Amino acid sequence: MALYPISARAVEAALAEQQVWEDGYDIAAARDANRAFALGEEPEDVAEVVDLDADGVPVRLFRPQGADAGVVVHLHGGGFVFHDVDVHDRPCRRFANRLGMAVLSVDYRLAPEHRFPAPLEDIDTVLTWLDHGRAGLGEGPRFVHGDSAGGNLALVTALRHPGRFRAAVLVYPFLDPTRGFASYDLGAAAAFDPREAEWYWQQYARDQRDLTHPDLAPLLSDRLGTLPPTLVTTAEHDPLRDEGEHLAALIAEAGGDVTCTRYLGQIHGYWRHAAFPASEQAIRQACTFLRSH
Repeated sequence: MALYPISARAVEAALAEQQVWEDGYDIAAARDANRAFALGEEPEDVAEVVDLDADGVPVRLFRPQGADAGVVVHLHGGGFVFHDVDVHDRPCRRFANRLGMAVLSVDYRLAPEHRFPAPLEDIDTVLTWLDHGRAGLGEGPRFVHGDSAGGNLALVTALRHPGRFRAAVLVYPFLDPTRGFASYDLGAAAAFDPREAEWYWQQYARDQRDLTHPDLAPLLSDRLGTLPPTLVTTAEHDPLRDEGEHLAALIAEAGGDVTCTRYLGQIHGYWRHAAFPASEQAIRQACTFLRSH
């Protein structure tokens, strides 16, 4: 259970920051800071990167040179509160280039301004837009991909639209509003305190009833057997580790096709940062998995 050095440095930096549950936390300022930090990473060149309007929902299309037919719908993480297509621009560029296929990043509405089920409604709108063949994306297989809260949204979207996607990839998905798994004992030492997780669910849910709705808490879904082939990846030093691995077990028990990989030495959030060597490996694993389907 050793943190790799880059993970240890990231934990140390995170613990020095103001925490979301503390009085006076400024959501708008944090969003701006996250965006500025993410855009400081040198971008890879991609043949086509264009912002589009998907019937009222902003999306960003990444299409590499010689892209094969098909599209991956990418749903960004950020606890339903943070991040956008800018924050995820750099990893989506790397993802599209490695995959050789278009990646469509969805700029869904954020909580607390727009609570459950607003992001899911935006994603439904984008899927309908895709069905109409917009942006030359009418042909080829469809896939869905998401990290953290985006992994929740990707999973729920696949459950709400059985048969629509050829495969799904969920990167350390955020699934359990009860925070009931043993990996939450990692707490602040993993740079993701249980109080932070609780705060995110409080921002996203409209009321207590939402916290047991399977479209918000998909571990409660009775439709897991309808999922397409699914890859779940977790991080060893992540409070969300156990709920992601429990999801994989539930999918298998429901008769689904699921693969689950735990990335050792890693913390929550590593996937989108090129500074983590495991990010490249996780992206390449996702590409291999999607290509196999």
